[in-house]
Amino acid sequence: MMSADTVVFGTVFMDCKGFAAYRYDPLGRNVGSVRFIHGGVGRNVAENLASLGERAAFVSSVDDSGLGGEVLSRLSGEGVDVSHVRRAPSAGMGLWLAVMDERGELAASISQMPDLSIMEDIIREEGEDIVRGARNIILELDLNDFISSRLLELAKRYSKKVYGITGNMEVVLRNRHFLAELECYICNETEAGRLFECEFPADEPERALCMVERYVRERGPRSMVVTLGERGSVYYDAFSADGGFVPAIPTVVADSSGAGDAFFSGAAAAMIRGFSLAEAVGYGTRLASWTIQVAEPTRHPLPQPLF
Repeated sequence: MMSADTVVFGTVFMDCKGFAAYRYDPLGRNVGSVRFIHGGVGRNVAENLASLGERAAFVSSVDDSGLGGEVLSRLSGEGVDVSHVRRAPSAGMGLWLAVMDERGELAASISQMPDLSIMEDIIREEGEDIVRGARNIILELDLNDFISSRLLELAKRYSKKVYGITGNMEVVLRNRHFLAELECYICNETEAGRLFECEFPADEPERALCMVERYVRERGPRSMVVTLGERGSVYYDAFSADGGFVPAIPTVVADSSGAGDAFFSGAAAAMIRGFSLAEAVGYGTRLASWTIQVAEPTRHPLPQPLF
Protein backbone atom coordinates (compact mmCIF):
# COMPACT_ATOMS: atom_id res chain seq x y z
CA MET A 1 0.00 0.00 0.00
CA MET A 2 1.47 3.33 -1.05
CA SER A 3 1.99 5.80 1.80
CA ALA A 4 1.95 9.12 -0.06
CA ASP A 5 -0.24 12.07 -1.01
CA THR A 6 1.79 13.12 -4.06
CA VAL A 7 3.12 10.66 -6.63
CA VAL A 8 5.98 11.61 -8.93
CA PHE A 9 6.36 9.80 -12.27
CA GLY A 10 9.81 10.38 -13.72
CA THR A 11 13.34 9.23 -14.41
CA VAL A 12 16.49 8.52 -12.47
CA PHE A 13 19.88 9.53 -13.82
CA MET A 14 23.36 9.09 -12.45
CA ASP A 15 25.15 12.35 -13.19
CA CYS A 16 28.86 12.41 -13.87
CA LYS A 17 29.81 16.07 -13.50
CA GLY A 18 33.13 17.75 -14.14
CA PHE A 19 33.71 21.18 -12.57
CA ALA A 20 36.35 23.40 -14.17
CA ALA A 21 38.59 25.12 -11.61
CA TYR A 22 39.62 27.84 -14.06
CA ARG A 23 38.32 29.26 -17.32
CA TYR A 24 36.83 26.39 -19.31
CA ASP A 25 38.50 25.61 -22.64
CA PRO A 26 36.31 23.31 -24.82
CA LEU A 27 39.31 22.30 -26.95
CA GLY A 28 41.91 21.90 -24.24
CA ARG A 29 42.57 20.14 -20.95
CA ASN A 30 40.75 21.50 -17.93
CA VAL A 31 41.81 21.07 -14.30
CA GLY A 32 39.01 20.67 -11.79
CA SER A 33 37.01 18.02 -9.99
CA VAL A 34 34.74 15.16 -11.10
CA ARG A 35 31.81 13.85 -9.06
CA PHE A 36 29.06 11.26 -9.39
CA ILE A 37 25.73 12.70 -8.25
CA HIS A 38 22.22 11.28 -8.06
CA GLY A 39 20.03 13.08 -10.61
CA GLY A 40 17.09 12.85 -12.99
CA VAL A 41 14.16 15.24 -13.14
CA GLY A 42 11.68 12.95 -11.41
CA ARG A 43 14.17 11.77 -8.79
CA ASN A 44 15.19 15.33 -7.96
CA VAL A 45 11.59 16.46 -7.56
CA ALA A 46 10.65 13.48 -5.39
CA GLU A 47 13.57 14.11 -3.03
CA ASN A 48 12.88 17.85 -2.90
CA LEU A 49 9.22 17.27 -2.05
CA ALA A 50 10.13 14.90 0.78
CA SER A 51 12.60 17.44 2.17
CA LEU A 52 9.79 20.00 2.20
CA GLY A 53 7.64 17.69 4.32
CA GLU A 54 5.41 16.27 1.58
CA ARG A 55 4.37 12.62 1.72
CA ALA A 56 5.82 11.71 -1.67
CA ALA A 57 6.08 8.49 -3.67
CA PHE A 58 8.22 7.89 -6.72
CA VAL A 59 7.39 5.70 -9.73
CA SER A 60 10.44 4.90 -11.84
CA SER A 61 13.17 2.31 -12.44
CA VAL A 62 16.81 1.87 -11.46
CA ASP A 63 19.60 -0.52 -12.33
CA ASP A 64 19.82 -3.65 -10.21
CA SER A 65 23.30 -2.65 -9.10
CA GLY A 66 25.12 -0.94 -6.28
CA LEU A 67 24.45 2.48 -7.81
CA GLY A 68 20.76 1.69 -8.16
CA GLY A 69 20.67 0.53 -4.57
CA GLU A 70 22.30 3.80 -3.47
CA VAL A 71 19.58 5.80 -5.25
CA LEU A 72 16.81 3.86 -3.52
CA SER A 73 18.52 4.03 -0.14
CA ARG A 74 18.93 7.80 -0.34
CA LEU A 75 15.33 8.42 -1.43
CA SER A 76 13.98 6.08 1.22
CA GLY A 77 16.13 7.76 3.84
CA GLU A 78 14.62 11.14 2.87
CA GLY A 79 11.14 9.70 3.35
CA VAL A 80 10.17 8.96 -0.27
CA ASP A 81 8.03 5.86 -0.86
CA VAL A 82 10.02 3.81 -3.41
CA SER A 83 7.81 0.73 -3.43
CA HIS A 84 6.93 1.37 -7.10
CA VAL A 85 10.51 1.76 -8.32
CA ARG A 86 11.56 -1.34 -10.25
CA ARG A 87 15.06 -2.75 -10.50
CA ALA A 88 16.23 -3.78 -13.97
CA PRO A 89 19.33 -5.75 -15.06
CA SER A 90 20.42 -2.82 -17.23
CA ALA A 91 19.22 0.56 -18.54
CA GLY A 92 16.92 1.04 -15.58
CA MET A 93 18.30 4.51 -15.12
CA GLY A 94 19.97 7.03 -17.38
CA LEU A 95 23.44 8.53 -17.39
CA TRP A 96 24.26 12.22 -17.79
CA LEU A 97 27.77 13.38 -18.54
CA ALA A 98 28.05 17.12 -17.84
CA VAL A 99 30.83 19.70 -17.85
CA MET A 100 30.36 22.81 -15.72
CA ASP A 101 32.45 25.90 -16.42
CA GLU A 102 34.26 28.00 -13.81
CA ARG A 103 31.00 29.88 -13.04
CA GLY A 104 29.01 26.70 -12.37
CA GLU A 105 27.14 27.02 -15.68
CA LEU A 106 26.56 24.02 -17.96
CA ALA A 107 29.12 24.06 -20.77
CA ALA A 108 28.54 20.66 -22.44
CA SER A 109 26.59 17.46 -21.83
CA ILE A 110 25.63 14.05 -23.22
CA SER A 111 22.63 12.03 -22.02
CA GLN A 112 21.94 8.31 -22.18
CA MET A 113 18.23 7.66 -21.62
CA PRO A 114 16.89 4.80 -19.50
CA ASP A 115 14.77 2.04 -21.03
CA LEU A 116 11.26 3.49 -20.67
CA SER A 117 9.60 0.17 -21.47
CA ILE A 118 10.19 -0.70 -17.81
CA MET A 119 8.02 2.21 -16.69
CA GLU A 120 5.49 1.37 -19.39
CA ASP A 121 5.07 -2.03 -17.73
CA ILE A 122 4.54 -0.38 -14.34
CA ILE A 123 1.84 1.88 -15.79
CA ARG A 124 0.07 -1.01 -17.52
CA GLU A 125 0.14 -3.25 -14.46
CA GLU A 126 -0.19 -0.79 -11.55
CA GLY A 127 -0.92 2.65 -13.01
CA GLU A 128 -4.64 2.73 -12.28
CA ASP A 129 -4.22 1.72 -8.65
CA ILE A 130 -1.38 4.19 -8.14
CA VAL A 131 -3.29 7.15 -9.60
CA ARG A 132 -6.52 6.26 -7.84
CA GLY A 133 -4.71 6.19 -4.47
CA ALA A 134 -2.89 9.50 -4.94
CA ARG A 135 -4.10 12.99 -4.16
CA ASN A 136 -1.82 14.77 -6.60
CA ILE A 137 0.24 13.68 -9.59
CA ILE A 138 3.54 15.16 -10.73
CA LEU A 139 4.44 14.06 -14.23
CA GLU A 140 7.67 14.36 -16.15
CA LEU A 141 5.84 14.96 -19.43
CA ASP A 142 8.58 13.87 -21.83
CA LEU A 143 8.87 10.22 -20.85
CA ASN A 144 7.02 8.97 -23.93
CA ASP A 145 3.65 9.34 -25.61
CA PHE A 146 2.10 6.23 -24.04
CA ILE A 147 3.13 6.98 -20.46
CA SER A 148 2.00 10.61 -20.53
CA SER A 149 -1.29 9.95 -22.33
CA ARG A 150 -2.20 7.01 -20.09
CA LEU A 151 -1.44 8.86 -16.86
CA LEU A 152 -3.34 11.96 -17.96
CA GLU A 153 -6.29 9.76 -18.90
CA LEU A 154 -6.25 8.09 -15.48
CA ALA A 155 -5.86 11.40 -13.65
CA LYS A 156 -8.89 12.80 -15.47
CA ARG A 157 -10.92 9.69 -14.71
CA TYR A 158 -10.19 9.94 -10.98
CA SER A 159 -10.19 13.78 -10.77
CA LYS A 160 -6.55 14.13 -9.75
CA LYS A 161 -4.60 17.34 -10.24
CA VAL A 162 -1.53 16.96 -12.44
CA TYR A 163 1.48 19.27 -12.27
CA GLY A 164 3.70 18.97 -15.35
CA ILE A 165 7.44 19.44 -15.71
CA THR A 166 9.38 19.14 -18.96
CA GLY A 167 12.29 16.84 -19.70
CA ASN A 168 13.25 17.51 -23.33
CA MET A 169 10.05 18.90 -24.95
CA GLU A 170 9.80 16.27 -27.69
CA VAL A 171 6.67 14.58 -26.33
CA VAL A 172 5.05 17.93 -25.48
CA LEU A 173 5.64 19.33 -28.96
CA ARG A 174 4.03 16.23 -30.51
CA ASN A 175 1.12 16.34 -28.06
CA ARG A 176 0.39 19.97 -27.19
CA HIS A 177 -3.11 19.01 -26.11
CA PHE A 178 -1.57 17.32 -23.05
CA LEU A 179 -1.06 20.75 -21.48
CA ALA A 180 -4.79 21.43 -21.34
CA GLU A 181 -5.09 18.58 -18.81
CA LEU A 182 -2.66 20.13 -16.32
CA GLU A 183 -3.30 22.09 -13.16
CA CYS A 184 -0.01 23.87 -13.77
CA TYR A 185 2.78 23.65 -16.33
CA ILE A 186 6.23 25.02 -15.50
CA CYS A 187 8.95 25.42 -18.11
CA ASN A 188 11.95 27.64 -18.87
CA GLU A 189 12.32 30.40 -21.44
CA THR A 190 13.92 28.13 -24.06
CA GLU A 191 11.13 25.57 -23.74
CA ALA A 192 8.51 28.32 -23.93
CA GLY A 193 10.06 29.57 -27.16
CA ARG A 194 9.77 26.12 -28.68
CA LEU A 195 6.20 25.77 -27.45
CA PHE A 196 5.13 29.20 -28.76
CA GLU A 197 7.22 28.74 -31.93
CA CYS A 198 8.92 32.11 -31.59
CA GLU A 199 11.75 33.76 -29.71
CA PHE A 200 10.53 34.15 -26.14
CA PRO A 201 11.20 37.70 -24.86
CA ALA A 202 12.92 36.77 -21.61
CA ASP A 203 14.40 40.26 -21.22
CA GLU A 204 10.94 41.86 -21.54
CA PRO A 205 8.85 40.50 -18.63
CA GLU A 206 5.69 42.45 -19.50
CA ARG A 207 5.66 41.14 -23.05
CA ALA A 208 6.54 37.64 -21.86
CA LEU A 209 3.64 37.72 -19.40
CA CYS A 210 1.21 38.75 -22.16
CA MET A 211 2.32 35.76 -24.24
CA VAL A 212 1.86 33.36 -21.31
CA GLU A 213 -1.55 34.79 -20.46
CA ARG A 214 -2.74 34.51 -24.06
CA TYR A 215 -1.51 30.92 -24.36
CA VAL A 216 -3.18 29.83 -21.11
CA ARG A 217 -6.47 31.48 -22.04
CA GLU A 218 -6.56 30.06 -25.56
CA ARG A 219 -4.88 26.67 -25.41
CA GLY A 220 -3.11 25.91 -22.17
CA PRO A 221 -3.42 24.52 -18.67
CA ARG A 222 -5.19 26.19 -15.76
CA SER A 223 -1.94 27.95 -14.86
CA MET A 224 1.55 28.33 -16.30
CA VAL A 225 4.94 29.56 -15.15
CA VAL A 226 7.94 30.37 -17.34
CA THR A 227 11.29 30.79 -15.63
CA LEU A 228 13.64 33.39 -17.09
CA GLY A 229 16.92 32.32 -15.51
CA GLU A 230 18.67 35.08 -13.59
CA ARG A 231 15.90 37.51 -14.57
CA GLY A 232 13.16 35.76 -12.57
CA SER A 233 9.88 34.27 -13.81
CA VAL A 234 6.42 35.14 -15.13
CA TYR A 235 3.19 33.38 -14.23
CA TYR A 236 -0.53 33.38 -15.02
CA ASP A 237 -3.49 31.65 -13.36
CA ALA A 238 -6.62 31.47 -15.55
CA PHE A 239 -8.90 30.60 -12.62
CA SER A 240 -8.05 33.72 -10.60
CA ALA A 241 -7.01 35.82 -13.64
CA ASP A 242 -3.86 36.66 -11.70
CA GLY A 243 -0.52 37.08 -13.44
CA GLY A 244 2.76 38.73 -12.74
CA PHE A 245 6.54 38.75 -12.53
CA VAL A 246 8.76 37.53 -9.69
CA PRO A 247 12.44 38.56 -9.76
CA ALA A 248 15.24 36.08 -9.12
CA ILE A 249 17.25 36.18 -5.90
CA PRO A 250 20.89 37.26 -6.46
CA THR A 251 22.92 34.12 -5.74
CA VAL A 252 26.51 32.92 -5.97
CA VAL A 253 26.21 29.92 -8.32
CA ALA A 254 28.12 26.68 -7.70
CA ASP A 255 26.05 24.50 -10.07
CA SER A 256 23.03 25.77 -12.00
CA SER A 257 21.87 22.38 -13.34
CA GLY A 258 19.37 21.64 -10.55
CA ALA A 259 17.69 25.05 -10.55
CA GLY A 260 14.68 24.16 -12.69
CA ASP A 261 13.81 21.03 -10.73
CA ALA A 262 14.18 22.90 -7.44
CA PHE A 263 11.99 25.77 -8.65
CA PHE A 264 9.31 23.32 -9.78
CA SER A 265 9.46 21.42 -6.48
CA GLY A 266 9.02 24.51 -4.33
CA ALA A 267 6.21 25.89 -6.49
CA ALA A 268 4.37 22.56 -6.74
CA ALA A 269 4.62 21.92 -2.99
CA ALA A 270 3.17 25.37 -2.31
CA MET A 271 0.27 24.89 -4.74
CA ILE A 272 -0.49 21.49 -3.24
CA ARG A 273 -0.70 23.18 0.17
CA GLY A 274 -3.20 25.71 -1.16
CA PHE A 275 -0.99 28.77 -1.68
CA SER A 276 -1.75 31.10 -4.59
CA LEU A 277 0.28 30.80 -7.76
CA ALA A 278 2.07 34.08 -7.00
CA GLU A 279 3.11 32.77 -3.57
CA ALA A 280 4.10 29.42 -5.08
CA VAL A 281 6.40 31.11 -7.60
CA GLY A 282 8.06 32.94 -4.72
CA TYR A 283 8.68 29.68 -2.87
CA GLY A 284 10.04 28.06 -6.01
CA THR A 285 12.41 30.99 -6.47
CA ARG A 286 13.75 30.61 -2.94
CA LEU A 287 14.34 26.86 -3.25
CA ALA A 288 16.10 27.29 -6.60
CA SER A 289 18.35 29.96 -5.09
CA TRP A 290 19.38 27.70 -2.23
CA THR A 291 19.96 24.71 -4.49
CA ILE A 292 22.32 26.30 -7.00
CA GLN A 293 24.70 27.36 -4.25
CA VAL A 294 25.98 23.77 -3.97
CA ALA A 295 27.19 21.18 -6.51
CA GLU A 296 24.16 18.86 -6.23
CA PRO A 297 20.70 19.03 -7.84
CA THR A 298 19.07 18.76 -4.40
CA ARG A 299 20.13 20.46 -1.19
CA HIS A 300 19.28 19.07 2.23
CA PRO A 301 18.65 20.02 4.89
CA LEU A 302 17.21 23.35 3.80
CA PRO A 303 18.82 26.38 5.47
CA GLN A 304 15.44 27.42 6.90
CA PRO A 305 11.78 26.39 6.55
CA LEU A 306 10.50 27.20 3.07
CA PHE A 307 6.89 27.81 4.09
